[in-house]
Amino acid sequence: MTDIRIRQYKQSDLESCRTLWVDLTQRHRDIYGDSTIGGKDPGRYFDEHLARVGERNIWVAESEDRVVGMVGLIQEDEPEVEPIIVAQEYRNKQIGMKLLEHVIGKARELGLRYLSIRPVARNVEAISLFHRTGFNILGHIEMFMDLNPEPRISWKPGPELLGHAFEQ
Repeated sequence: MTDIRIRQYKQSDLESCRTLWVDLTQRHRDIYGDSTIGGKDPGRYFDEHLARVGERNIWVAESEDRVVGMVGLIQEDEPEVEPIIVAQEYRNKQIGMKLLEHVIGKARELGLRYLSIRPVARNVEAISLFHRTGFNILGHIEMFMDLNPEPRISWKPGPELLGHAFEQ
């Protein structure tokens, strides 16, 4: 496995983290088959996130002086892991797990009682990782209705919950 170091975000990481945000957006576009997700410039959403949560609440995974992943902690009403991203070529190398363990440790240090995470429904790999890491309590369920007469997305059969079938 690649040597990975988790460290605090610094200003010189801005472009790398924007690129990671674009990677995450592309992953969502791919799994939903919708090229409009994230708009024309998805990297700018990292800037908005950074302004909202602050540098002290973002950590990066570094390999050979290259930022290959990042994780953030939103500490508002309900503390939340957002985002967690690993560069495509570094996935499946335990980096996501290391980032999660790091942010969970920080949440414990802060004395937080709960920590949530909200993966998109089709990201089966992420959901499996989060569950293995201990995110096994359902707190909120976010439901959508497609109002487009000709949906851009081909919805797939999803899980059943409380006796109701869902699409994802």
